Parts: sequence; structure tokens; C-alpha cells
Amino acid sequence: MASLCNDKNGKRRIMFKGRDGKRRALHLGAIPKKNAESVLLKVEKLISARITGNTPDNETSVWLAGISKDFRQKLERADLIDPIDKSVEKPKTAALEFIDSYLESKTGIKPQTKFLLEQSRNDFQRFLKAKGIVSIEVVEFTSGHAIDFRNYLIGRGLAENTVRRRCGRLKQCFDNAVAYRLIDRNPFKVKEVPTAVGANEERQEFISRAMIDEVLEACPCPQWRLLVALARFGGLRTPSEPLLLKWGDIDWEKRTIRVQSPKTAHHEGKGSRIVPMFPEIVPHLEKVFEVAPEGSEFILSRFNHQAKNLRTQFSRILRNAGIEPWGKLFQNLRSTRETELVNEFPIHIVCKWIGNSQAVAMKHYLQVTDEHLERATKGAQYGAAPVRITSFDDVSTEASA
Repeated sequence: MASLCNDKNGKRRIMFKGRDGKRRALHLGAIPKKNAESVLLKVEKLISARITGNTPDNETSVWLAGISKDFRQKLERADLIDPIDKSVEKPKTAALEFIDSYLESKTGIKPQTKFLLEQSRNDFQRFLKAKGIVSIEVVEFTSGHAIDFRNYLIGRGLAENTVRRRCGRLKQCFDNAVAYRLIDRNPFKVKEVPTAVGANEERQEFISRAMIDEVLEACPCPQWRLLVALARFGGLRTPSEPLLLKWGDIDWEKRTIRVQSPKTAHHEGKGSRIVPMFPEIVPHLEKVFEVAPEGSEFILSRFNHQAKNLRTQFSRILRNAGIEPWGKLFQNLRSTRETELVNEFPIHIVCKWIGNSQAVAMKHYLQVTDEHLERATKGAQYGAAPVRITSFDDVSTEASA
């Protein structure tokens, strides 16, 4: 359909027959052969779309959106694409203004999600001010700007995962701009701006039972002790899940707790889960029940269903116990419990109780502890002696034994 030709002067061109039957040439200049072959594939797709009267496929459309103005004009002159209708201009919208309107439209989201989106929006505004481009339009914001934004966040000393999350939220906003056809492609969708969050093993910490006993001793009241026990021994997402617990969620006979999960409520069938009333939780739950006012609905009533400053208060409790607060205060309690449970129960059961997927558990929660290493070395010390296979005869002998 089309062929790549090399001129004597080192320049390259693509020869093809247009939809009118005439032979045409698309001059590429002195570019590497690999690049020229890539353009050739795109040209063949454009020729096919021209002949059939269809629009180019998504991959080719994305490629067209990223080429230079001069090369686009070459494609137009070669009758491979239609000229842009200059009379139809896309509406001019400032990038920050569009993000604000996008956030205003997100009416059904949880307060914490809204807070995180606004946090990323404010970072974006500070970045634009620092660059002197506060009024930049959506169509003018390029992948280069997106890369600069990532570097700006890194320069502020933010952790890699934090940077990725904030870039990911801006990527979400610009996806909406693509949906409204304000732009042809998302400037944050480039490999230089990764948004997938990886596990941060450096911040993982196994909180031993001995340590948590000291913490429980330092807690100021039964409700605080129960909150810590639910996080460390129940594996609940803290503080959101414990603060929603009601006495009606407790089944004393079956020894189970129904946990409402705001984080997964938008997934069908994931709004709540049943968690065993683990023995370590029972005495703290019973104590709170004993002193609860008659007719009370929420179990942890002293917190008024609000997570405000709980991490700060918990850090103070730890310091009062002579313990330096660890990273990811409540998540490491949950991570520790899931790590313990998978040593006793199949992982699919543990994930049902904890309320995450096996993939998430493996990537973000399960830890390798000193106890694992100790058990492994004891197994090597006291188990069967290793067998050294020196020939295929040995293999067949072992197999038949």
C-alpha cells in the first residue's frame, strides 16, 4: 500500500497511491530508519481510513494529536487527513478553572476523597504560580508541564508514592477534559509521570504484642483501648471503620462483628463484612459495653464518629508509653494483624476478614518478620537432611522410592 524510499542525500520519503489513484510522496527528511518505519505504519492506517471513509483508530488518533503543526500540514497536503476547520475553535478554558469546575461536579464523593482532590488542586495552583503560568489554558498544558509538576512535588520533599498519588489525581481531572473534547490527549499519560503506587517497605513495621500491651496500658480510657485493639487485633481500617461500629453490629452469640466499610461501599456487595470477634478484642469490648450508657447506639461514642486529630492523640499516647511513634500509625497495626493471620488461615479467608484483595495484601500489607526467618532456619536445622542429586540415576531412584 505504501513503501519507504531512501534518497541519495540520506533523506527518506514514503511513496503511496492516494484515494484519487495518483502517486504521492510524503517527505520525512533525514530521520532514523526505525522512526521512518514507524511513520510508514501510521501512514498505511491513514490510507486505509481514507479509502474506507472511516476515522483513524484510537492509536493513530493519539499519534496525530502529538505531531508537530508542520508535519500535520504535510499530511494534509498529501491528502492523508482533513485540514483542521479554523472556524470551529475549541473553547478557551484555563486549566485551573477547569479543575475547579470538575471538583464542583464531584458531589457524590466522600469527604476524604474530596479533601485529597482539593489538596492536589492546591499543589497544582502553587506550581502554576511558581512557573508564572497561572492563566495557562487546558489546551496549552503539555506533557512537559506535567513532568515539571512532578519534579516540583519531588523538589518539595514529598515521598515518591505521595507524588504519584497527586499526579494521579491531576491525571483524573485531565481525563475529564479529554471526555469533554477540550483536549485530544491527557498530558499526564506519559511514562515520565508514573501514577501507579508501589509498596513502601521502608515504612512497614511489625508491631509486636509486647509493644501493643504497653500501648494499651497507656491508653486513657476503655474506648481508646478498644479502638487500638480493633486496629491491632481486628485489622480494621482505623479510624474510619471502628468509629462507625454500633452495638447492633455485635453478635455476642456467634462472636462476630459486622464492619461497615466506607472505603469499599461503592463496590457492589462490599459495603460491609463480617469479622471474627477475636479473643484479644473481647475483654476490651465487654468493658466498653459494661460502662456504655443505656440506649447508646455507637460503640466508640466519645469520638463522636469523627477522626479529627486521632493520629495526633495516638502519637501522644505512644510517647507517654515511652514509644516513638512508627510510620503509618494505624495502617501498620492492620498490616501486622493481616501478617499474623495468614500464618494461621488461608489468605482468601484472611482477605475476607480484613476487607482487601489478595493482590493488595501481597503488595501493601503482608510483611516478612524475624519470626519467619527463625522458623525457616529451625526447619533446616531439625528437618530432613538435604539430598544432593549427582546423576539422573539418583533422580530415578528417588522418584521410585
